[in-house]
Amino acid sequence: MADSDNPSVPEGEVRRSPTATAAEEPPGTAPVDGAPPRRRSWRDKAERWRRGKFVIVAALALSAMMLLHSRIPNAIGNLGSLVQTFLPWFGLLVPLLLVGALLSRSITAVVAVTVSALVWMNLFAGLLVDKTGEGGALTVVSHNVDAENPDPTATARQLMESDADLIALQEMPRGELALYAATLGEEYPYAAVEGTVGLWSRYPLADTEPVDLGLGWTRALRTTATVPEFGDMAVYVAHLPSVRVQFRAGFTAGQRDDSADRLARAIAEDPNERVMLLGDLNGTVNDRALAPLTSQLRSTQGAAGAGFGFTFPAEFPVTRIDHILVRELEPVSSWSLPGTGSDHRPVAARLDP
Repeated sequence: MADSDNPSVPEGEVRRSPTATAAEEPPGTAPVDGAPPRRRSWRDKAERWRRGKFVIVAALALSAMMLLHSRIPNAIGNLGSLVQTFLPWFGLLVPLLLVGALLSRSITAVVAVTVSALVWMNLFAGLLVDKTGEGGALTVVSHNVDAENPDPTATARQLMESDADLIALQEMPRGELALYAATLGEEYPYAAVEGTVGLWSRYPLADTEPVDLGLGWTRALRTTATVPEFGDMAVYVAHLPSVRVQFRAGFTAGQRDDSADRLARAIAEDPNERVMLLGDLNGTVNDRALAPLTSQLRSTQGAAGAGFGFTFPAEFPVTRIDHILVRELEPVSSWSLPGTGSDHRPVAARLDP
């Protein structure tokens, strides 16, 4: 029959077969009502991944660095120790990467950043929990008083306000030793001083001797403190060599590392079961260079502190290089004290036998 037999089709228009498939639709043609939406092409998916590629790579690299920080080599500029010194601060990259992931609208990037956050929390979340307890039979304080301290007497009096039983000092210039001794001697009748370090005590001290750190001058001592409820304990006061971050040399810590090894050997050979190390170690407990010490001694801050307890520099502390480490003693609480005029903040702890 002629077209006129189908009045629903205007004259001159080609009628489309009802069996035509979606594949015959020209590219870019919108689907007809009721048809399934067109699937994204592989090019669309690749473009979506590329939008979050930088964030994904950065987040995975951050996670790997935090997980494997102990594997970062020290052969070039002590890079491993440098990273470990400031390891907690790498957590600041997590929120920045999260913002980038959200802006890129990439689910994969968000997942990668979440992994970084979980790795950081696994390493440091325990330090953020307040583990301080009540009481403590013995209170100890350690402080690098700074050779350029403008008011040694005021610093000594401020430390006395902590009501500590033992006060250990490092970096005391010879010319100011008498000032510290005169001030602290008012309440602490027992003292042990070797070179630039010293210990003042309310309890008897005996068998004091210098500890050789291989420097050619004395920056560490060992003494025996006899304390009620504790009996005899070996007390070490030490100031390990400073480290520097230099453009060409990197993290110069070789002398510090050698001194840490010498000190660790002395402590390992100490016949006394109860041992306490008070001092400026110029390194964090995460730094592998201090592993000879931290493997046999327990950090009071890690065991009974709240937060990271940063001590240096005093005006805006970003790392904890001043420590109280113990063996066969029970930390009850541990904290950092306010600034005293030194470039370090003092650290304190309460202990039980």
